Amino acid sequence: MRKFTKKATAVIMSVMMGCALIACGKDKTEDTTSKSVAAEAGVDEETDEGTDEGEDSGIDEEALTADDDVDRLSLSVNRSSGNLTVRRPAVKSDKTMGDEGVWTIFVYLCGSDLESECGAATADINEMLYGSENDNLRYVIQTGGAKSWQNSMIDPNSMSRFVISEGEMTDAGQSSYTNMGDQEAFADFLNWGVENYASEYMGVIFWNHGGGSISGVCFDELNDSDSLSLKELDSAFASVYQNMTQKFDFIGFDACLMGTMETANIMATYADYMIGSEATEPGNGWDYMEIGSFITENRAADPVSLGQVVCDSFYESCAMTGEEDAATLAVTDLSKIDEVLVAFNEYAGSLYEAGGDSSVITELVRSFESAENFAPNNKNEGYTNMLDVMGLCEAGAQYAGDASGVRAAIEDAVVYKKNGVSHGDACGLSMYYPLSVQGSSELSTFGSVSVSPYYLSFIDRLNYGAVNGGNMEDYSDDQWYNDEGEWSWDEEDSSEEYWGYVDEYEATGESQLITFAEEPQKDTESNYYWFQLDENGLEYAASVTGYVYEMNMEDNTMIEIGETRSINGSFEDGVFADDFDGYWISLPDGQNLAICVADETDDYIVYTSPVMLNGNETNLRLRHYIESGEIVVEGAW
Repeated sequence: MRKFTKKATAVIMSVMMGCALIACGKDKTEDTTSKSVAAEAGVDEETDEGTDEGEDSGIDEEALTADDDVDRLSLSVNRSSGNLTVRRPAVKSDKTMGDEGVWTIFVYLCGSDLESECGAATADINEMLYGSENDNLRYVIQTGGAKSWQNSMIDPNSMSRFVISEGEMTDAGQSSYTNMGDQEAFADFLNWGVENYASEYMGVIFWNHGGGSISGVCFDELNDSDSLSLKELDSAFASVYQNMTQKFDFIGFDACLMGTMETANIMATYADYMIGSEATEPGNGWDYMEIGSFITENRAADPVSLGQVVCDSFYESCAMTGEEDAATLAVTDLSKIDEVLVAFNEYAGSLYEAGGDSSVITELVRSFESAENFAPNNKNEGYTNMLDVMGLCEAGAQYAGDASGVRAAIEDAVVYKKNGVSHGDACGLSMYYPLSVQGSSELSTFGSVSVSPYYLSFIDRLNYGAVNGGNMEDYSDDQWYNDEGEWSWDEEDSSEEYWGYVDEYEATGESQLITFAEEPQKDTESNYYWFQLDENGLEYAASVTGYVYEMNMEDNTMIEIGETRSINGSFEDGVFADDFDGYWISLPDGQNLAICVADETDDYIVYTSPVMLNGNETNLRLRHYIESGEIVVEGAW
């Protein structure tokens, strides 16, 4: 660990107000989510809880069915009743498709910079080799998506397939290169794999970067980081599923941020269990040695027991590199996810109704901003906009009502999880909430995967108010419903053109909604910067952030050097003042770093700073321990 020093610098303090009705950014931030080269990381928390057997859930079971007449997943809400109906295509039979007593795990291995720069895919392939010395486990792999591979077997200019079994890796064929972020490439691989290597137990693993419900998974380094969206995953799996007589035992994401409610909704049609992380994953990812050893020793390993091994060994591998604090990984019983969707839709209906009051909206947004969220969510690294489902529901419970139904459903569905101390309260599933809107494309994607029209309308109305001076009175949610008053998830009901109004909004740095009883000013005696919000400002301000600028006295220009938490004040009286001591984080040569806050607790603050590292643009992660004042470099993101 390299220690950093603090350096005194001449600065001025600026305070930026955030509007409670969500700030909209015009430019789409590039997804920089890593599996992760970031150095976040803690202590485990494991849970295996559920509702008592036989307990009345209050769920209409007829509305949650596997239906022979349904070809694709369908979610619908009748506007008059408000009830959510979920229908999924039924598996054609329960006939085992292939070799009995054998586990086949299909790995869609998109190497990206994790391989070309770090060799992480090659390392995991070696783990698979050493962990598959028996004949009851085989990995069927497709490789691609990396500019170069740190082994001699894989050609970056071809789409390559391999089978790993009994400690050997066999070439199963190559073809001309295809974008790994194309749904047809994944569907072709999985159809081929199931046709040739079906077995009694089957799993699917997506290996790469993940960006959550909006960005998807498997970013192809050779194709402008194109990725597989959730809708593309649904289409690809549907093309495979029609030829199957059994579900996959599990679908797993050895990638960041894919343990989401929206992802689970789609995977529930095609698999019994999902394994995914709400948070970022370190670059080392899953431990395939332990996974292989467990299956080798347990020929009839069930997916829950296997999932526990995946979670435990992943956490232990994080601990070996000191990155366990921020680790999360959970096993979700997908047969229970429909109850989660129904409970959340009911809660979202109450949330939407409560959000019709502008003063309540302010309190809700303030609460949501403090809810458990999963990095990165800052202007240096971009925004994933993924919040813990229970964190969001309980943050709004004071106004939207009891969220215990959602909690009970999630605790029943999430059968195992491992959390580090930084995310000790994480429930196992996250969901989209726009901490910072990145544009109409993001919102259009959200609209296409949202599991509730009420939550969709809640987010839409927030943005509508933000770009219309706080006016929400003439907002209508009619656009989500057809002439019969039905909202359907499987319809193309959320075009980018509709959401274009957020792109047309121009952020000027000043808001007509934020007004003051005392204008921002410098106190001449104490030399601090302060202001007082008036009644209108208190109604609309969601948060107060301090920014520090370095003055160039020669040409009277300012350079923003970052964000500070050195602010005193509260929303009770609206008085806020800086508490900046004039010291800043710098490199050992005295160069100040441009920093913003990535995470904070009572004990420490994690900063991120854009730098050039070995000729590449990246971000340093720095942890500042508040009590001791020590600042250490944790890694690059």
